[in-house]
Amino acid sequence: MKIVTSLSFQGQCREAFEFYAQVLGGRITAAFPYGDGMPGMEITDPRHKEWLMHAWLEVGDQSLMGADMDLAWAPNIDKPKNGFDVTLHTDDIDEARRWFDALSAGGKQVMPFAETFWSPGFGSLVDRFGIPWMVNTNAGPEWKPSQGDAG
Repeated sequence: MKIVTSLSFQGQCREAFEFYAQVLGGRITAAFPYGDGMPGMEITDPRHKEWLMHAWLEVGDQSLMGADMDLAWAPNIDKPKNGFDVTLHTDDIDEARRWFDALSAGGKQVMPFAETFWSPGFGSLVDRFGIPWMVNTNAGPEWKPSQGDAG
């Protein structure tokens, strides 16, 4: 079994997935615009023809799906994303910090990247596309939090 998160956008899916592929070192293996949809699939607004109805990003053995959605198709698409985060885990704190810094550029840091009581480096953010992320450095067996104000 594989559980894959599907992200929704309003016309920025292609840009977002190209950005995620670059930041995470992945590759887009599918990007199908609505204009190339099935016969009989009526797209009346010309701007929707280039929007993606399906995108697939592979990063190692992990994947993200995505699509562009209009307000008429997804009534809350214009609301802030809530109730989930795309979460990245790594053993390498430098890699985690790079991901965090790149993903938060142009977005909003919710919890700055720093040591916590469970991790040598953790942060949360909402990227410039409105997608919430958490970036976590896995604590090795010998890791102990610093003395003082960690987390």
